[in-house]
Amino acid sequence: MLIAAHTLGCKLNFAETSDLLRRLVAEGHTVVNWGMRADLYIVNTCTVTAVAEKKCRTAIRQAHRQNPDAQIVVMGCFAQVAKDEIEKMPGVTQVLGNDSKRLLSYSGEDRTRTFFKIQDGCDYFCTYCAIPFARGRSRSATIEETLCAARRIAATGAREVVLTGVNTGTFGQQHGESFLDLLKGLDGIDGILRYRISSIEPNLLTDDIIDFVAHSRAFLPHFHIPLQAGSDHVLSLMHRRYDTALYRAKLERIKAVMPDACIAADVMAGFNGESEEEFGKVLGFIDSLPISYLHVFTYSDRPGTAALRLGEKVPVNIRREHTARLLELSERKHHAFIDSQMDKTRPVLWESTPHSKQMLGWTDNYIRLCRPYDDSLVGTVEQVVITPDNIIGETD
Repeated sequence: MLIAAHTLGCKLNFAETSDLLRRLVAEGHTVVNWGMRADLYIVNTCTVTAVAEKKCRTAIRQAHRQNPDAQIVVMGCFAQVAKDEIEKMPGVTQVLGNDSKRLLSYSGEDRTRTFFKIQDGCDYFCTYCAIPFARGRSRSATIEETLCAARRIAATGAREVVLTGVNTGTFGQQHGESFLDLLKGLDGIDGILRYRISSIEPNLLTDDIIDFVAHSRAFLPHFHIPLQAGSDHVLSLMHRRYDTALYRAKLERIKAVMPDACIAADVMAGFNGESEEEFGKVLGFIDSLPISYLHVFTYSDRPGTAALRLGEKVPVNIRREHTARLLELSERKHHAFIDSQMDKTRPVLWESTPHSKQMLGWTDNYIRLCRPYDDSLVGTVEQVVITPDNIIGETD
């Protein structure tokens, strides 16, 4: 059977899709590129924004046009919350919620880098978010089960592993275990040279975790710490579990022990009740922080969330304006971070995918570099001086 898959949303979804395709190939099926004629189309969906849901519908229609006789299986978060709607779409033969996915899964971005799902679900119920309804309560395997899966990843030859989850820092709570103990176990696995933590809530990023990363063998000085709003009033409306003072303290702690660390933040523009005055606070707060770049999201109403009952809605045109201003701030922050790293020597893991006769790699602190392609360097770590000639500068 010819199978094509399309994934929307987070790195967690990509890990789950890759794991599913790997199992289907092992059963004798053939994977073809999305957009090609196939017997089975798999769409792994996202519900984080209205735009994401629109893209899901578009992908389903595209698959049906490509081969009206094909089976279309829709899975993931949008499938979980909008099952009845999706089942009525032409060509859809099966709708699978997140309870049909494996708890532990991983994907190979190339021969060197893998996304490893270690946790699923969330208990936080932030007022804007539908993910707890789509993915359920926080859950994870045990440390030992997770380490066994990591050893299997090491056996594939992967050199860098990105730990993913919905609320990664809650790993192990149902078993009386901790995320920090998992990190310590992963650090001792032979074969894996580097680990990144894809995202961790600021209230779960303990000083012990920061200090461990700073002195570990393999964990890298790169953090993704959701902020969502730089105003205590808006954070309260969102039911976030921290304030701006705690957030600042976490970033200052990181920079104290890892001065060259890269720190990314998620920020939402135009949340209900966010006045121009509050948005001014957001810009000022972010500007004052040692943040390296932002992931900016425009707020959109999610059915069933508490945010629908909160505050005055920000007009769509103002939301877009705020998004644009945050993106400008992110670009300025990123340029400043890159400038701070010029002429410094950092370890780079070279990847296998060629790019215009060049090979690409990430420094430990997440700066994209390039060099002439040399297959003998794939999967190796090289000390490289960062210069304007070898920098790409993109983030994902």
